[in-house]
Amino acid sequence: MTYSILVRDPATGHMGGAAATGSLCVGGWVLRGDARAGMSASQGAAPSTFWGEDVLALMREGTTAADAVSQMTSADAGRDARQLSALGLSGPGAAFTGMDNTPEMASITDNGLVAAGNLLQSAAVIDAVVSGFTASQGALPERLLTALDAGSGAGGDSRGLMSAAILVVGKDIPPLSLRVDYSLQPLQALEGLLERTQQDDYSAWLNTVPVCADPMRRDDG
Repeated sequence: MTYSILVRDPATGHMGGAAATGSLCVGGWVLRGDARAGMSASQGAAPSTFWGEDVLALMREGTTAADAVSQMTSADAGRDARQLSALGLSGPGAAFTGMDNTPEMASITDNGLVAAGNLLQSAAVIDAVVSGFTASQGALPERLLTALDAGSGAGGDSRGLMSAAILVVGKDIPPLSLRVDYSLQPLQALEGLLERTQQDDYSAWLNTVPVCADPMRRDDG
């Protein structure tokens, strides 16, 4: 019921994820991120939020994305109704797709990138998501939005789209978690939300809050 992408920016070390679906609240269901571990996307016909959180815990302990995904999926008797992607702070990403998800299903893994989806208009949606991201330029959130737009242009979720989300984490930045939980045009609404976070007052305030690299940072103004 969802398509998603997880990426690692080699220039900044920041990690990002984006997802869109024809159902409600994709950000809360699918995306998880930890600047000390990596990114995950747990989706599918009966998605497990535990998968998304627990795979990050494994990677934070040093487990590779592939081994973390294998451990999570092999231990779950309900795995055939689920889909999981994971990307660590280094190395290639990994993905699992259970056979009971609704076609079309597809995934692409690479060093620094994972994209996956189910209930797609066609498998070409995931190709478009990856191509949209890799061909884009600019800041990571904008590139993730471009990837979602590209997937939508290739057909996206076969039911249309109802919600969309972006999550970006990094050791030297506060997390950026943007969620459009319901909209007739969720990608456009997500773009508008992203633009608001870049306005001067909000952007300046973000530079004052704690981050992993400076957990005691504060606004002394």
